[in-house]
Amino acid sequence: MNVDVTHRLLVRIAAVAACVLPIVASSAGPAAAAPALGPGGAPAIVVPAGVTAAVAVYDRSTGTFTEQRDTALQVRAASVVKLLIALDYLWNLGPDYTVPAADRTRFDAMLRGSDDAAASAFWSRGGGAAIVTRMVGRLGLVNTAPPPAGYPGYWGYVALSAADTVTIYRYILDSAPARVRTLIMDNLRAATRCASDRYEQYFGIPEAFTKPWAIKQGWSGFGTPPPTVCGAVAAAGAADASASAAAIDLTSGALHSTGTVGAGDRAIVVVFTLHPAGTSLVTARNALTAVTRSLRVPGAAAAAPSLWVGTWGSGVRVRTGPDTATAPVGTVPTGGDVRVDCQRRGAEVVAGGYRNDWWAHLPEFGGYMTNIYVRTPGNTIPGVPEC
Repeated sequence: MNVDVTHRLLVRIAAVAACVLPIVASSAGPAAAAPALGPGGAPAIVVPAGVTAAVAVYDRSTGTFTEQRDTALQVRAASVVKLLIALDYLWNLGPDYTVPAADRTRFDAMLRGSDDAAASAFWSRGGGAAIVTRMVGRLGLVNTAPPPAGYPGYWGYVALSAADTVTIYRYILDSAPARVRTLIMDNLRAATRCASDRYEQYFGIPEAFTKPWAIKQGWSGFGTPPPTVCGAVAAAGAADASASAAAIDLTSGALHSTGTVGAGDRAIVVVFTLHPAGTSLVTARNALTAVTRSLRVPGAAAAAPSLWVGTWGSGVRVRTGPDTATAPVGTVPTGGDVRVDCQRRGAEVVAGGYRNDWWAHLPEFGGYMTNIYVRTPGNTIPGVPEC
């Protein structure tokens, strides 16, 4: 069960923290309660302390929900609203839904790489908040609303619920003209690891489940993206504003993972999460993925779990292979956490009085760093398989 996988992962992280050398402080992801049973004896959804989560999992094969939690809760949609922007744009192109060549690159970038500039262009062209009003009527959405008064250009502040997001996906998959369905779903299946603002967007669904999946992710309130294989540049887009004039929370960090999982897009999965202001992106990603892994998703295959581990040192390079002779692909943030999915032996490295020939693979960078700089009691990282 996915809940058991999450529990074992958290136990391993705790074990690492308990055995760290005295001179090195440990770092781990958010703690979660031991698996509990929900109504009817089904495993409860794992939601780490301090996190607000709205969840819906819909089985298209049976026409039933396998998971529901606060499905009517309105949250700021962030980039998930790009689904509505895309649908409205295509709706107005009917009946053949042919995207002009001048728009096609921008349209694809908005969905695959979550390009904000592309979304802003389509938002402006479609009349801004009028897009939301039209799509609410067309799809029968009940918990969706335009941005709050005073923020007309902030498309990321559109209010959206998990239930309405399922409705959006059900329309795309089951009711939309074939051309519309193909244009949107082909792009969501081709979502790039690196978004246009240099955020690494393979969290939640991509981290919890193996392909096939299609995703539209969302994030807001986390500042500059951390340096990964995607680079590290200032995030584009409008700055966050005060929540005093809005009915929805505009100040908490918002991290969302939505899409389909399984052959034939069997399951629609929506996970909206809000995190206290100031929460790091690493902590938020851990929490979101813990929630996602705990869900009952028909037709899904769980991805191999990975660990977030602490590091020490500065200027630690990530390389294409487990050898200092290979090319660097990035640099670990000083003292930052990194995600490790496997480890292997390679060239021996000597640093700080330690010797180690084990290297950790960091999927966000697409490369290896020496285990010397990982906060672990031995040469290897407990609970991480060999590559």
